[in-house]
Amino acid sequence: MRKIRKGDDVIVIAGKDKGKRGHVNRVVSSERIVVDGVNMVKRHTKGNPQQNVPGGIIDKEAPLHVSNVMIYNSNTGEGDRVGFKILEDGKKVRVFRSSGEQIDV
Repeated sequence: MRKIRKGDDVIVIAGKDKGKRGHVNRVVSSERIVVDGVNMVKRHTKGNPQQNVPGGIIDKEAPLHVSNVMIYNSNTGEGDRVGFKILEDGKKVRVFRSSGEQIDV
């Protein structure tokens, strides 16, 4: 089970976009994620007139390492660490470390 999943709200804690909040768009690998509006890079693309694709410089999101983000806790308004708890029915859920609240409701 992953600590950060697609659809989570995260806050960047290191790098050029430190302090920015965003939504996890996709999980690239076990250690890299793409966050909406964070870690923007310029991509120089060549046009393809047969497919009506214009060339130029495009802004796109690059993957971030998961160690550079924390899951956003809306109750405290800050980033929080993630822990795991096994419920009485045997189901494993993610919880906030600071409060013990369940993340997946």
